[in-house]
Amino acid sequence: MPYNNILTTTQNGVTTITINRPSKLNALNKETIQELHDAFNNANDSVDTKVIIITGSGEKAFVAGADISEFANFSIENGGKLAAKGQDLLFDFVENLSTPVIAAVNGFALGGGLELAMASHFRIASTNAKMGLPEVSLGVIPGYGGTQRLPQLIGKGRAMEMVMTAGMINADQALSYGLVNHVVEQEDLIPFSEKIASKIQRNSSVAIGKAIKAINANYKDGINGFDTEIAEFGACFGTEDFKEGTAAFLEKRKANFPGK
Repeated sequence: MPYNNILTTTQNGVTTITINRPSKLNALNKETIQELHDAFNNANDSVDTKVIIITGSGEKAFVAGADISEFANFSIENGGKLAAKGQDLLFDFVENLSTPVIAAVNGFALGGGLELAMASHFRIASTNAKMGLPEVSLGVIPGYGGTQRLPQLIGKGRAMEMVMTAGMINADQALSYGLVNHVVEQEDLIPFSEKIASKIQRNSSVAIGKAIKAINANYKDGINGFDTEIAEFGACFGTEDFKEGTAAFLEKRKANFPGK
């Protein structure tokens, strides 16, 4: 389907979603958030997509934040609804997709941009990437999960410092913090992400989806992650992927997983 603010391509089992608002440094507005939801949902449902890569157009920015002009005059009620709807439509939605999502962070990932990267299942950054949550400099706090996911990824103290100072960290700092998994040159960012995606595709997409669910359960209040792991582990035994994977192992051949 046609989009106004994003581009999508699917090749070799990988759907690449590119936020395409270069004049706005790929800032997130309501329309873009809805389009991203639709694109992620379509890719997740597609049998042709085994891995999703999310990135930004150009060389300057992944996403340089939210479009402030859309909410500068909001009331308390409207502000709360903005955060709730955005988290439901995009950030929580991405985090809980059964298809792996890799954020290829090319340049600035600020505010909602960093929050989108953190909602992805893991992150790869270009050497020129800069990341931060500058919301307190505007008199507001991160509203798309930033205060929750950043401490989970880098620890409470570092997250407190990043949020309170509204400062940015570079790619090497992000790597040392554990915020990103790899740092590569900009021209290598998508090829490197695709290389990891190809490794993921060798494995059972059904099992990977269950692993994502089990890992995420550990970070949800009121849910025992170990119980989720046990349930999802058991459920694997009823899948065609399990039958194929174990048969291939015993027959000393490469598995050909049916997949989703």
